[in-house]
Amino acid sequence: MTQAQGFRGKALSVLTNQIGVYALCDLDEQPIYVGQSVDGIRTRVRRHLTSARSDVIANRQIDVWEIAFVWAWPVAEKAQVEPLERSIFAHYDAELPLMNGKAMVTAEDSITWPEKQVVQVVEEDERQARLIPSSRLPRQIKQYDLLVDYILTVKEAPHLKRSLDAHFERMVRYHQRFL
Repeated sequence: MTQAQGFRGKALSVLTNQIGVYALCDLDEQPIYVGQSVDGIRTRVRRHLTSARSDVIANRQIDVWEIAFVWAWPVAEKAQVEPLERSIFAHYDAELPLMNGKAMVTAEDSITWPEKQVVQVVEEDERQARLIPSSRLPRQIKQYDLLVDYILTVKEAPHLKRSLDAHFERMVRYHQRFL
């Protein structure tokens, strides 16, 4: 196990394992993916970060290297999960398109979000090093290329093209920082 994996494992051990909604956030603390878990947030997030049984990793929608924070909103009842996920998705997707691919129909605005738990899963020195445009831009270009290849050779689907568009928007931002 690498030092980075050890840090991530310890960080995830404090993440709630209640049911609810979570966001995988990039190096800038910007959500890139919003999901839900009715089996436990920690368990679901671990699957994403280890690529084990995670479609968004397998089909190249997300580069795990970019994920530096996990936000979690635990709830008490399963009936609360879907409306909360739609609300959180709509909020953050409006700020910067998420990598989810599938856009969610927004819920009513009256949903009160539970208190958010924030867990940093990359050590701060490592996060700062990854923020360097000359490191970040090539990774984003590669991730974009991997997703294009996946769409062309495996599956052409609207939700994947939506993710590709989100990657492109981020790539332009990283390109501007690089220049």
